[in-house]
Amino acid sequence: MDKYENQLEINKLIELAQQSGDEILKIYNDPECSSHVDYKSDNSPLTLADQASHEVIEKGLKILYPEIPIISEEGDQLDYDKRKDFNLFWLVDPLDGTKEFINRNGEFTVNIALIRDKYPIAGIIYAPVLDTFYASANGNAFKIEKGQKSELRVSGSNNGIAVRSKSHASAEEEEVLEKYNITDSISVGSSLKFCMVADNRADLYYRFGPTMEWDTAAGQAVLEAAGGKVFKETGNERFSYNKRSLLNTGFLCMGF
Repeated sequence: MDKYENQLEINKLIELAQQSGDEILKIYNDPECSSHVDYKSDNSPLTLADQASHEVIEKGLKILYPEIPIISEEGDQLDYDKRKDFNLFWLVDPLDGTKEFINRNGEFTVNIALIRDKYPIAGIIYAPVLDTFYASANGNAFKIEKGQKSELRVSGSNNGIAVRSKSHASAEEEEVLEKYNITDSISVGSSLKFCMVADNRADLYYRFGPTMEWDTAAGQAVLEAAGGKVFKETGNERFSYNKRSLLNTGFLCMGF
């Protein structure tokens, strides 16, 4: 356990996530600004809030931890040759769930994760509209909901409840849910799906479709600190980061 696990200033990181969330809400609550949507080369949506949040987080992390590099969805994308030797870095999604933002259902998040030797060791997920934080540091996971802090812990048993995406579905997902005898499900957007398993509200989350590393890192950090597991596809290999391609494979999250 290195100094960043022992001395991570989690409260300052939570404050930073809240500051970025405040910028998102300014745009979210302004009809003219919130309706401005561009599209990236992969046809994924980009709002003014994505960039505003990125700027707050990047500036804040550089002040708090100037020696740690940052990989952000909205930042400059480094070639693998430049980042392959990163043993410690921030992995950031300034606005996860842009479709949820556009659809105005409130289920979007700010994701900040610290990666060491290819695995997340800390994470903060903030849902601005819900006024809820999910965080992990020093091996502990907790939630702050409307100012009230509580421990996060997975169920430890399979009660047959899965959490599913609001925007993505697949035949492969149905096969996995059947394999694990899932009889009920809840549906939420963004990285909140990881949090539902960590918060003992669901037992399993499977994703077959494409995601990027910044979509999953903070969620994995929170879930694993709460006692859960995140595996590649349906196997038993732990999900890892800073691959040559930042595109993820499918993954399986389990709270039992």
